[in-house]
Amino acid sequence: MRWSLLSASNNAVRRRIAIVTDDPGWHGARLKRAFAARGFDATYVALDRCNFDLTHATRGIVLPGFDTALPAGVFVRGVAAGTLEQVVLRLDILHALREIGVPVYNDARAIERSVDKAMTSFLLHRAGVPTPPTWACESQAHARAVLMRETAAGHDVVVKPLFGSQGKGLLRLKTGMDVPPADAYGRVWYLQRFVPCAGDTYHDWRVLVVGGRAEAAMVRRGTDWINNVAQGARCEPHAPDATLARIAEDAANAVGMDYAGVDVLLDRSGALQVLEVNGIPAWKGLQSVSPGDIAQRLVDDFVTRRSVHPLEATA
Repeated sequence: MRWSLLSASNNAVRRRIAIVTDDPGWHGARLKRAFAARGFDATYVALDRCNFDLTHATRGIVLPGFDTALPAGVFVRGVAAGTLEQVVLRLDILHALREIGVPVYNDARAIERSVDKAMTSFLLHRAGVPTPPTWACESQAHARAVLMRETAAGHDVVVKPLFGSQGKGLLRLKTGMDVPPADAYGRVWYLQRFVPCAGDTYHDWRVLVVGGRAEAAMVRRGTDWINNVAQGARCEPHAPDATLARIAEDAANAVGMDYAGVDVLLDRSGALQVLEVNGIPAWKGLQSVSPGDIAQRLVDDFVTRRSVHPLEATA
């Protein structure tokens, strides 16, 4: 039997949350504190230490620290890189938890959609969310033909890792350049038309969408065309107007996110375009220029919208 906080009595115990991460750091500490404020104990869980054991009492899923009972909910803060088989198994754990009724935030399907840039671009385009022209293929000849056609029309092309974050591995190709060799990006070419931003400086917006609403935003000003904070961009506070908020919310909804970091650029024609949707976004830079407690907002949305209760009866 589940009890709400207000109806709990002395025969109730605090319920526990699993924060999925292999590197808790600043974000993990903020989340743990936010869960404590809502009456939960939180435990860090690394997916590479989880496994399936169909003889196990807790429905065949083994989570370190949860030997006798499954968590009340799972907050996904990170999924470590690995071989294809390792990553699939780690996501299988998240899929399985959802299948047996444990709330997972963001769940495995959402993470799969956002970590795969080709699928993200497809879903944005399908939903009518403005995003740059994009191509993804396994043929170097096809990738080369796209590059030649785009540069002949006066456009640079950005090559990105299909799986990647924080602006790592981005390559801008200009007229006369060739696409990378087959082994450089896992024998897959993900190409996106380079969109110059409006104004004289390199900048875009990161908008944090929580529970379908744009809750916080910042301007990221880069020293070069890559505007990621991890690549040295400067964070500036920004209150999103209705148009910026709506396009970020539409993007998060198109990819199926509980929460998301949406990167939006204003092009030189004055139109907004969504560059990426991040399903496990960092928010340390955004927190530095935002007045509210972002971790608390995330936890409040998770607990409230997913009906996760902090107390349970012991008898």
